[in-house]
Amino acid sequence: MKLYSDFAAQRVRQVTVDVVALVLIALSVATGITVFSTVSRLAQFGRDMQTAGADFRSSMTDVGARLSGVPLIGSGISAPFDTARSAGDTLASAGQTQQDLVLQAATVLGIGVAGLPILIVLLVWLFPRLRFVTRATRTRAQLRAGLDSDLLALRALTHQKVAAIAKVGPDALGAWRRGDREVVQRLAGMELRSVGIRVR
Repeated sequence: MKLYSDFAAQRVRQVTVDVVALVLIALSVATGITVFSTVSRLAQFGRDMQTAGADFRSSMTDVGARLSGVPLIGSGISAPFDTARSAGDTLASAGQTQQDLVLQAATVLGIGVAGLPILIVLLVWLFPRLRFVTRATRTRAQLRAGLDSDLLALRALTHQKVAAIAKVGPDALGAWRRGDREVVQRLAGMELRSVGIRVR
């Protein structure tokens, strides 16, 4: 696999862009984690509410249990405390619901804040890099298998920009058809340079 160009200037650009892209991805992940942590702190209110509800339920249960042991009136006097115990359950449940909602919001915001920049970086950076690696690796293998200048020149005529081809010659296509070796070599060199391969 060929990751980088044989030409120094192109290789420096590729390495620089790779480093910048990886730094941007790392910063996006760190920002997403920070947003998640900041928003998830809001769940503390829900934890406090859940704890208060659980404590209230426990207290009402204990009081109701003690009063139920009082002779003659125990079962009647403990009934309001049993009812109050359900209020503690409701409070604890509301606290848990608030925590769940905050966790969902923190997750969505964290992923959104990290994911959007990462997606943009991948679209702008990764796909062109993968295209370069694929073309360079395939071309190097084809050269080893005997790919010649004529085919490279033909690829240049089909892949390169018209403005770049025009610099090779005013009638580069016609020169290629006639087998003009100078034009063929220049076109082949242009194609090899575009895939970052230097032939010695």
